[in-house]
Amino acid sequence: MPDPMFSDTTFDKATVLVVDDTPDNLALMSGLLKDRYRVKVANGGEKALRIARSDQPPDLILLDVMMPGMDGYAVCMALKSAPETRDIPVIFLTAKSQVEDEQRGLECGATDYITKPISPPIVLARVKTHLALKASADFLRDKATFLETEILKRTREIVAIQDVTVLALASLAETRDSDTGNHIRRTQHYVKILAEQLRTHPRFASFCTDFNIMLLFKSAPLHDIGKVGIPDRILLKPGKLEPHEFDIMKTHTTLGYNAIEQAEQALGTEVAILSMAKQIALSHQEKWDGSGYPEALVGDAIPIPARMMALADVYDALISRRVYKEPMPHEQAVEIILQGRCKHFDPDIVDAFAESKEKFREIAARYSDSDADLDKLRAYASIAQ
Repeated sequence: MPDPMFSDTTFDKATVLVVDDTPDNLALMSGLLKDRYRVKVANGGEKALRIARSDQPPDLILLDVMMPGMDGYAVCMALKSAPETRDIPVIFLTAKSQVEDEQRGLECGATDYITKPISPPIVLARVKTHLALKASADFLRDKATFLETEILKRTREIVAIQDVTVLALASLAETRDSDTGNHIRRTQHYVKILAEQLRTHPRFASFCTDFNIMLLFKSAPLHDIGKVGIPDRILLKPGKLEPHEFDIMKTHTTLGYNAIEQAEQALGTEVAILSMAKQIALSHQEKWDGSGYPEALVGDAIPIPARMMALADVYDALISRRVYKEPMPHEQAVEIILQGRCKHFDPDIVDAFAESKEKFREIAARYSDSDADLDKLRAYASIAQ
């Protein structure tokens, strides 16, 4: 059974552009093609290019070589150099019959080369063949474009779902703490500022790529996800925690890590955003001098994302109002961070903070907590107690 793609009726609506400076040749080719195709003619290279670049370009071009002004080789190269015309097949139809002439034509990008005097059946067969090849190529190209568009659309949907899920989980944890949802937004932007400040630093350049900064920003909200597992009587206690209560509070780091680890294992594959979230959740309470928790890591043993979050989290705690304290002025918070250099915090991260402290102030102001938010949290805390 014949393939319908190659049937005689497939190209009834195909358009063939004939380019030749001789009227008799244009008439001859038009007469040969008109019963099968729509035929357009051009008596020069410039006119041919205008037709090819129009809103209704031809499906194939039969092109003479020897023309005044712009010859066929120049026309072909112009067609092949432009994205909108490079996929139109070009067949040279010329009296230049030397091997080097044909070689030059093919090197210009032509799909075929026919010498005059022509054989009508050969011309018709080659036109049909190259239109069939173009139809196949167009189909595959359109399908590839469609699939690429669909993949991009689905990828965006997956990323959006991932982002919303992360923020929803983080917000759930924050509703049980004395922080608010704005704490999530502020710390996201703080760590991003630090990473961008350290982008060219010798110790951090390999980490601070665009991709990692994006992951850092997206995974930061999960830093306190483990607080979901801390009892309200401890999490919302307005006063100082007793030693045994603090021991329980400290488990929020491992609780968070384990929850994310279990989610990743359930997926059956490593996920970049979850891998970074695990580092932050587990180690953002570690201190540069080894006095932090849960593993008492020292210096560079602390993952970089966790070191950045450690500073961001402390700064935000200092400048924010809580049920148990009033907010600290920005300048005082900055001084405390600077004093923590080489003790609580990585010294280079502190230096990056010092250079970008005004950006921290701007973020704090942009995502400040309202009194209404705090009143709700105080009410929740009183009920929990």
